[in-house]
Amino acid sequence: MEQFLDSLKYDANGLIAGVVQDNDNGAVLMVAYMNRDAVKATLTTGRPTFWSRSRQKFWIKGETSGNIQAVKSVYVDCDKDCFVIKVDQKGAACHEGYRSCFFRQIDSEGKETIILEQLTESY
Repeated sequence: MEQFLDSLKYDANGLIAGVVQDNDNGAVLMVAYMNRDAVKATLTTGRPTFWSRSRQKFWIKGETSGNIQAVKSVYVDCDKDCFVIKVDQKGAACHEGYRSCFFRQIDSEGKETIILEQLTESY
């Protein structure tokens, strides 16, 4: 494990991006950042663990909302600077109550259209 963690290419802040996808349909649910310890925790616990850049602390998806993610598989890209994490998602992945954080579509004029229905009134 340590050799693998050493081989990753973290950014200047010691972080690596994690793209979270729905295991069943491949929809992108969210993107979050992981440091070395978060990568290790994700791989060993089966729960996606991230580093909050704004709060400067670890967080596990669903620990406060109950909208948990269970890791099904993890992939690293060819440069070893980004992960794809396939999960089984329960409830909303987005902190705004949507199934995916990518609920807005942007047209060629910059107009935003909400394309998903909120799963919860407030989050």
